[in-house]
Order: sequence, then structure tokens, then C-alpha cells
Amino acid sequence: MTATPSFPPQGLTPTPDQMLRHLRQANEVARRAVTLGHHPFGAILVGPDQETVLLEQCNIDTVNHAESTLARIAATNFTAQTLWGCTLYTSVEPCCMCAGTAYWANIGRIVFGMTERMLLEHTGNHHENPTMSVDSRYVFDHCQKPVVLIGPVEAIVPEVVALQKAFWQGRQAS
Repeated sequence: MTATPSFPPQGLTPTPDQMLRHLRQANEVARRAVTLGHHPFGAILVGPDQETVLLEQCNIDTVNHAESTLARIAATNFTAQTLWGCTLYTSVEPCCMCAGTAYWANIGRIVFGMTERMLLEHTGNHHENPTMSVDSRYVFDHCQKPVVLIGPVEAIVPEVVALQKAFWQGRQAS
């Protein structure tokens, strides 16, 4: 018989109002990414109290996504125990690379606005953003640690879609 590993508490459970507020902030970080010449993706890391924003990160490039970059920075600045109680908020569902990086960084909860599938439906198959059909739930369902995944959060979807559509429709498609 194998022992089931125990994990520390994951901090307070965010309220719907907190989730919406933090997702809006992540979407604003995504908007800031555009002003910096990057794709419109943003993420924030909130502490176990579900109020304190510890980090913000916009997308950098195709291998330095907002979520994976934030997770790597978080892992070098906070203990694994602290990160297990934190929540990563992101405007769009983490791709499998970002989900894996958040998992290895020991971030215990992820909340996202819209799914990657919705992104593809609303923005099309763009050569700069070849979405993958491996959703983050699949990734977390195959992990040993019980990462909590919340999303999509329907109340924020129209705001995220509006930013994504405005950006991708303005880019030349392949």
C-alpha cells in the first residue's frame, strides 16, 4: 500500500467577487502587454489571504508566457509551502506548458477567465498563437499534487474576449 502524500492547506478559498476582481487585474496586465508590443496575456499571483497581489506578469514571447514566467519567478522568490497557498489568476486558460510550470512551482490554485478553446473560437487559427487542444484540466488531472483549477469564470469572459478579438483581428493572419 502506498502512502498518500499530505499537502498543507491551500489558503482561503477565493470568493466570487475576489475571483472577478483578480481576473480583471490579470486582463489589465494582458492589456499592458499589448502596449509593450507583446501578445495580450496576463497573470497575477495572489497570496493565501486572497487579497495580496504578490506578482504581476505579462506575456513576453512564445516560450515565455505570462503564467510560466510568473511561476518561475515565484518559485525563486517564495517557498514551496507559501506557493501552495497562493492562487495564480490568468485571463486565458494556461496552456499545457504553463500548467506544468505552475505545477512544478507548487502553486496550489489556478483561476482562469476563458478557455483556450474559446480563444481559438473567437480569434481563429493565427500563426502567432497556435493554440493546443490539451486543456489545463487534463494536465492537472494527471498530476500527483491536487492543484485546484477554477474556470472558465463566465462573468469575465466577455471582457477577455473583447481584448483578445481586438488584438488578433488587428494582426495579419496566416
